[in-house]
Amino acid sequence: MSRWNPCKRSDFIRRLRQLGFEGLYSGAKHQFMIYQQHRLTIPSNSEYSVPQLRMMLREVEAITGRQITAEEWDKLS
Repeated sequence: MSRWNPCKRSDFIRRLRQLGFEGLYSGAKHQFMIYQQHRLTIPSNSEYSVPQLRMMLREVEAITGRQITAEEWDKLS
């Protein structure tokens, strides 16, 4: 069983693109990505801690309507 690990920002963005998110657009204060009509804010940290990663992935799960397991997340890299 896989465990959650910290994730670099560039890896996070690449994996989101594999899940169907588009772009990396500049907003007023943060960059964001789009999935259909939903917007996901991308924090500017160079690396995301496990709690921050899990928080953002819960938002991704709500947007996409499906659960993302640690195993699936690792396979996206």
